[in-house]
Order: sequence, then structure tokens, then C-alpha cells
Amino acid sequence: MNLPLQGVRVLEFVHMVMGPTCGLILADLGAEVIKIEPPDGDHTRKLTASGAGFFPTYNRNKKSLAVDLRSPAGRDIVLKLLLSADVVIENFRPGAMEKLGFGYAALKRVKPDLIYCSLKGFLAGPYAHRTALDEVVQMMGGLAYMTGGKGRPVRAGASVNDVMGGMFGAIAVLAALFQRRQTGQGQEVESALFENNVFLMAQHMMEGLMTGKPVEPMPDRVRAWAVYDTFTTSDGGQVFVGVVTDSQWKVFCEAFELGNLLADPSLKTNPQRVEARARVIPIVTEIFRRLTKQQVMDTCDKLGLPFAPIARPEDLFDDPHLNASGGLAPVTLLNGVKAKMPLLPIEMDGRRLATRLGVPQVGSHTRELLAGLGYAQQEVERLIGDGVAHAAQERAA
Repeated sequence: MNLPLQGVRVLEFVHMVMGPTCGLILADLGAEVIKIEPPDGDHTRKLTASGAGFFPTYNRNKKSLAVDLRSPAGRDIVLKLLLSADVVIENFRPGAMEKLGFGYAALKRVKPDLIYCSLKGFLAGPYAHRTALDEVVQMMGGLAYMTGGKGRPVRAGASVNDVMGGMFGAIAVLAALFQRRQTGQGQEVESALFENNVFLMAQHMMEGLMTGKPVEPMPDRVRAWAVYDTFTTSDGGQVFVGVVTDSQWKVFCEAFELGNLLADPSLKTNPQRVEARARVIPIVTEIFRRLTKQQVMDTCDKLGLPFAPIARPEDLFDDPHLNASGGLAPVTLLNGVKAKMPLLPIEMDGRRLATRLGVPQVGSHTRELLAGLGYAQQEVERLIGDGVAHAAQERAA
């Protein structure tokens, strides 16, 4: 498959999730993404507990160049590589790249067509100096309030702002690449966690203006539909079921033998049913309590009603749809374990974007990249021996 970004070279100076997500998207789309790491590796590799999945998730299809940027020889290597790059991605604290001599202003002078993507906590403004995490912006940006409820702020169960912030960074890079075809000039683009979170909150900000009422958090709000809940079944399973139109209400009541509710004139319209939730939900709850999880799902599937089993992350490895549609790609993790990994949720020309390179070891591609820059084999080995660079054998995908 010819990939849309073949021939585009990207250097990433990144760690954690936001920057690596941006690079992953470009890599999956075909760009040659080179991860610049210190000789002992990106510290994200060493995270445990809830951070243990960060590195393997967001670093496939990339090459690793391990080099000491504190040494003049290390900086020379990266500067030579930068001259052949189309894009630079960085997500370190403000000023860090400038101290290394790799800020946008310095690089623009030597490569005017370079696209430079900075991924930060905040865009320009009074908060720009602050250190941000996904958790920080969820708390200050309304998402934790909407998720947990009044007095019970809870962060979302995934790194939503980091991942989406990386996505918006990739969108900006793609737009800048397209514009460069017209102007011949590069530019600096930025994406930020806080502004991403505010974008997520836009629908609730507008809701308040449209209704003239304070916005209620998700756990505390009056639902827009009478049946829009998670129910427990006879075998202890849990299924979410939504009934969101009048026609769905009709088939729902007929299928689950709720003819008395269907015949009730006070439940004819959705607004009426919402007002009567306190009466409707206990009846529906009791019906589902008599059925198995599979019976509920089979009936909803047959009727075309929205439904979902409550799945855990580990359940997704065996999801029949993901496995049949090619949504999970084989990969070898850094510890040698053979696994399956979710691909980007898009198709191009009827195909998913595959994994071409496995998750790299520290310096998997150091020798290859140094040779490509014109370093003789003896020079490469000397740089490695002096600790300026580090090399490791690449692991297969």
C-alpha cells in the first residue's frame, strides 16, 4: 500500500503520551519518524503501574536514534539529521529546546522550510509558564467536574487530552505540509492540553447558554432519554441500553413485553417519558434482571437498539469485531511478549494502516541513521564507544 506520507522525515523530541501520539499518527500514515532519545532511553520506557502501557502504545512504526545531546558531537549528529528533516515534534517544558540550540528560531535560520510542532500544556497566554498534565487540565477545564459530579471530580479513564492534543498537533502538521507545497516555507505550529480540554467542553459551555441553566455533571443530570442506562442481568452481567426515539420505544416495549407502558398515554412522547423516569426505570430494571446478558444483547441487536456490554480493557483483545476487521495488529513488546495492538481508527482505500516497525529498543536504528548521514563505520563505532551514541538491535514487529 502506498502511504500518503512516504518520503516525509520527522524527528521527534518527545516523551510520555502527547508528543508520541502526534508522531505515531504521522508514522502510521507513512512518514519516517525518528525518535531522538538519550543513550539510556526515553524515561517513559521505565514507567510502571498505570504508565506501563504508554511507551509500547505510542511508539510503533518509529526508528530510535540514541544520542547524548549534552555533547557537542551528539548535537552535531542531530543538526546534520535536521537538515534532511521535514518536521520536528517536541513536547518538553518551555525553553528546553532553546537551551539545546534546537528551538524553532534557531532551526528556521538553517532550514526555512522546516515545520516545527510544539505540544505544550497551554498555548500563549497567562498560563503558558505552568506545568500541565492531563489530570491538571481535566480539573481546571471542567472535564473532571462533568465526569465525577458535584463535589466528586474524577478524571476520565484514559489520557484523553494527551491523545487528542497529539491528534490536533498531527492535523496542524498535515496542514502545514500542504501549505508548504504552495509557499515553499515552513512554520511553527502548536497544540496544547488545556485548549484541547476546553474544546471538549464546548458542547457543555453552549448547553448552558442555550438552556439558560447551570450545566449539570453527567452523573447528576437529567438524561435526554427515559431509558439510557446500564442494567444488571440475571447472570450478574451489565449491559447499557438506550432508547432514543419514539419508534425505538415502540419496538423496545413490544420485545420486552412492556405493553402496559406502550399503551400508557402519559408515556407517548420522549419528553413525557423523561418526566416519568422514576416510574419507568424500576420496571425496566426488573425486566432485565430476569434475563441473561446474552439474551438482552441478542434482542437489542435484532431490533437495532443501541446497546453495549460493559467491557474491561483486557476484554478488547478478544473482541470479535476488532479481530475480524483487522483492528488489532500483531506486535512484539520490549519484553519479548507477542501481543496485539489497536491501530489508528481509520481506513484508507479500504485498508487499515499496518504496523511496519515494532516498538524500538533504545538506539535500534542508531547505526543505520549514522551511516545514512555519511559517518564511516569506524566513526560510528567510535561514537558508540565514547558514549555519544548508543546502538541496539532492532526487534521485529
